[in-house]
Amino acid sequence: MDSMDDTGIVARPASRHTSHTHRLRGLAVTGVIATLAAMVATTLAAALAQAVGVDFEVPDGGEAIPLPGFAVVTGFFSVVGIVIAVALLRWSARPAERFLWTAVSLTAISLVPPLISGANTATTAALLALHLVPAAVMIPTLARSLRTRTD
Repeated sequence: MDSMDDTGIVARPASRHTSHTHRLRGLAVTGVIATLAAMVATTLAAALAQAVGVDFEVPDGGEAIPLPGFAVVTGFFSVVGIVIAVALLRWSARPAERFLWTAVSLTAISLVPPLISGANTATTAALLALHLVPAAVMIPTLARSLRTRTD
């Protein structure tokens, strides 16, 4: 319902487009902050694993995974998660639920390569844990953000 005050200006509720854009932008900002936190947490966890003797050498490449590589890969796949969350917010009736199922499924699939890499037990265990660290940061953060943006 439009109302008019004595200045002749018509007050209207915020347009659906503006509200939707605000929700998408808020989700993206939350996602970027969570991505930075996931990158730091994963890199610190990898450094800790190296400090206790994990070599991160994968037989196929013959070289050890460098510490900055953990941050780069975490950043890349976290951004993929943000894109999925934004798409679900845009096109799904239940984005938080769909995101949760999608992200958990993709995380489970991501555990397969370390298991079949042929790396030693310590490296395999550390790589599995390092897949779960960013998931523990990104999934709850984005799912919670999707819930609060659709209520």
